[in-house]
Amino acid sequence: MPNPWTNKGNPYTKQEVRDRLQTTLDQGKAIIAAGAGTGISAKFIEKGGADLIIIYNSGRFRMAGHGSTAGLMAYGDANAEAMSIGEFEVLPVVEEIPVICGVHGSDPRRRMWHHLLKVKEMGFSGVNNFPTHSIVDGQFRQVLEETGMGFDKEVEMIRIASKMDLFTIVYVAKPEEAVKMAEAGADAIIAHVGTTVGGSIGVTGASCTMDDAMERTQQIIEAARQINPDIFFLTHGGPVNTPEDVRIVLDGTDAQGFVGASSLERMGVEKSLTDLTRQFKSLTLKNKNQGQ
Repeated sequence: MPNPWTNKGNPYTKQEVRDRLQTTLDQGKAIIAAGAGTGISAKFIEKGGADLIIIYNSGRFRMAGHGSTAGLMAYGDANAEAMSIGEFEVLPVVEEIPVICGVHGSDPRRRMWHHLLKVKEMGFSGVNNFPTHSIVDGQFRQVLEETGMGFDKEVEMIRIASKMDLFTIVYVAKPEEAVKMAEAGADAIIAHVGTTVGGSIGVTGASCTMDDAMERTQQIIEAARQINPDIFFLTHGGPVNTPEDVRIVLDGTDAQGFVGASSLERMGVEKSLTDLTRQFKSLTLKNKNQGQ
């Protein structure tokens, strides 16, 4: 939806984003959402035809050469980082693609309704629950839940965002989490099956098999679909890294698309820069003594 001042670009209403995604599906195409931690990434992800751009605080770490899991650690203000990337890097350079803001819903220092109003005012078309505690397990997850910083805070954030007419696309790791998000009004649910494998800083052993990923993805889809059959369902993470991997999941589940962050932004940079640099370094002088 063009804004009334420049007749360009963002933001979009919830229904406008839904309509765009439905058009993609009606054309028989998969929905592709991509994380962007820099303006240059966002610019060329849009040129590549992505349906959505999602801004994660982890994108800042990822594009600085660190593992994406740094976004879950206390290395900075996740909500402020996502807003900063949006305001100063991504929103100024994209043309018309909807941009989604990662929101750390359990942040105890913020009145979440107030923060979401600022997200909307900035020009974001929607929100995503990242960093998300859905991918935290064990005793630490229990501690978070028992001390008021659990997954339910993310659910409540999505409920508020939906009331504000923001498009809501959410991470879940379990069917019961998918049910909660569906009941809160989530427009799209991403089955998160773990940190992405591959590349220089992806996980190696801390991942599931492709069969496990597909089984978990389908369980999440079936659970949420019972609440709202109109939700968009996407896959993310773990062994689902390349277009060929996504093809397998699309064929083996009811997923309608893919969310890639490391898979698109980081892996694209790692390979292209390495290959291009090697091409330059393969150049030789016409006279081997020329450099002396």
